[in-house]
Amino acid sequence: MTRFYCDVLGCQIERARQDIGLIQMRAGQSLIDLVPVDGELGKKGGAAPGVEGRNMDHLCLRVEPFDPLAVIAHLIKHGVVPGETKNRYGADGYGPSIYINDPEGNVIELKGPPSS
Repeated sequence: MTRFYCDVLGCQIERARQDIGLIQMRAGQSLIDLVPVDGELGKKGGAAPGVEGRNMDHLCLRVEPFDPLAVIAHLIKHGVVPGETKNRYGADGYGPSIYINDPEGNVIELKGPPSS
């Protein structure tokens, strides 16, 4: 998971607390907390996401500059199958986005700047 978030999404490991099972990944101005389900924190949260259910719908990351063809080429180069580029509503209004799945099935939206 850390390799995916670093190599594919460009995150950096900011802090790791192996004692409680927490890896914090820097994504621009945000942090993504990765919690192994068999660690201290993970045991409190139930089962991992899978075909039978998820514990969130998706997370969204802003990508700037957003060049859909370059994003898609980068994803394919790393073996990630991107969804179609669509104009979707988000925190800053409508704008282009691409949905992908991380290695454990979590859905990630890669979002460009608002178009209107």
